[in-house]
Amino acid sequence: MVVYLISVFIFGYLLITLEEVVKINKTAIALYMGVVTWVVFVLGSDHIDGISESLTLQLGSVSEILFFLMGAMTIIELIDIHQGFNVITNRIKTSNRRTLLWMIVGIAFFLSALLDNLTCSIVMISLLRKLIKNKDDMNIYAGALIIAANAGGAWSPIGDVTTTMLWIGGQISSVAIMKSLFIPSVICTVIPTYILSRSLKGELDRKHTDEEKALRKEKIKGSWRMLIGGLLALIFVPIFKGVTHLPPYMGMLLGLSLVWILSELIHFKKDEHEKKPYSAVYALSKIDASSVLFFLGILMAVGALEHAGILEDLALWMNHTIGNIDAIVFIMGILSSIVDNVPLVAATMGMYPISQFPMDHQLWEFTAFCAGTGGSLLIVGSAAGVAVMGMAKIKFFWYLKKITLPAFIGYLAGAAYYLIEVLYF
Repeated sequence: MVVYLISVFIFGYLLITLEEVVKINKTAIALYMGVVTWVVFVLGSDHIDGISESLTLQLGSVSEILFFLMGAMTIIELIDIHQGFNVITNRIKTSNRRTLLWMIVGIAFFLSALLDNLTCSIVMISLLRKLIKNKDDMNIYAGALIIAANAGGAWSPIGDVTTTMLWIGGQISSVAIMKSLFIPSVICTVIPTYILSRSLKGELDRKHTDEEKALRKEKIKGSWRMLIGGLLALIFVPIFKGVTHLPPYMGMLLGLSLVWILSELIHFKKDEHEKKPYSAVYALSKIDASSVLFFLGILMAVGALEHAGILEDLALWMNHTIGNIDAIVFIMGILSSIVDNVPLVAATMGMYPISQFPMDHQLWEFTAFCAGTGGSLLIVGSAAGVAVMGMAKIKFFWYLKKITLPAFIGYLAGAAYYLIEVLYF
């Protein structure tokens, strides 16, 4: 069974990476892979009832991410249809490609620590689509955005799901993780950004068509209120989680409901026909459903590997074969660019008892850094990357060719700094 499961996963993964060659949409392949891996798991197991329970648990876990994603995307669309982002983009005057890149990266780095890397990526790619017209430029900015969002999320206890797992589990404390990983995360961001900025020269084409100029000049009622309300709803999510200890998707859905009500109040005096283009129902129709289904397929496939014990066996094999904990964590960070970092971190938490490795031990801090930033090595290696891949239509091999090496150099430099810091300071 194990061989068949791994074969199905690898086959599906290759088809996703070869989307341009095989001419089959990656979402269709992801859904196929997600279902077939569970079919193979069922047919190869003697405990079907137990697998049904595992599937239910996995679907619940995946649904949390999907509802979170759908809520965030709907809020972003509501801001967008009210032209709330124009309030920001109209104030970005620079046309210098390199200057704009550093601005975007800096905002994403700190915004992902405040929100989380997935929400930050959705917000920032929406802004980039307003600013960047050239496809090649967009790809470079989007690649740098993924690196910055993942690195920014690694040093904050609420910035990345794996860091949050370690925080909730008692492996790390909020102050210690921020102090230990801030500089490594900065290094992990700055080096790739510098490398990518060298390929950007001259000025951006900020010219707009007559239709776009008319839209930019048009004053939509409630632009400021929707921008502020939408961003506050997103910022509210980690606060809600910290106060109630409920999953983040609950806070996101509550935020969506409040922004939805706000949109209704802004256009209260209009009739239904006039309100429709500014309604949450219309915003829901505009979100990228294929990206949501792509998430579903990928996470379900990884879940099958997790419940079959393959990921845990891999972690145990590495523990016995490699031995050095730092090397294991570093490699697991690289592996997180191929499979979801959540089960990898969960396996790490299960392998190493907190009685042996107490809160804020080097193992946990280094795990938070590697799991958070290692996903940037491939575009499908993180939730932020998958979201940007769907929204900006970036191809797997383009990212592999242009972004993976700078991302790896940054990952290596950040990890090296952290280990030197632990040893000598």
